[in-house]
Amino acid sequence: MTRLLRPLLLTVVLATLAGAIGAWGGARYILARHHQPSLHEFVHEELALSADQQRRLEALEHEFAVRRRAREAELRAANAELAAAIQARHTYSPEVQRAIERFHQAMGELQKETILHVLAMRTVLTPGQAAKFDRRISEALTDQAP
Repeated sequence: MTRLLRPLLLTVVLATLAGAIGAWGGARYILARHHQPSLHEFVHEELALSADQQRRLEALEHEFAVRRRAREAELRAANAELAAAIQARHTYSPEVQRAIERFHQAMGELQKETILHVLAMRTVLTPGQAAKFDRRISEALTDQAP
């Protein structure tokens, strides 16, 4: 019986290993095919920017990064305030409501800053580049794959 068990066990182990490797490889292949580049990657890698456009966009991105970090700090502070308000009473208190409103305000400001940045980026593009950019933005906002 042990004479049959050893080859059977080896077959099961090898089949399991082969299946796991196949699943891993297949998942990597599918994910690689469905990777949608970020807006930054799209603009810098797929729009054939001139050197002047690259320079102007880098300046816009630097300015936006500073504003984004400030807005993200506001979000973290609002989250900390919300956590403290919840811990203080464990109820939906006026303090919790204020913290939520502060978070929503900060989130809205971050979204507004982001949209203003996207629109500023568009002004740097040629009409042909802007058309591709507009399609990409529309796809991102409507959750459609390119």
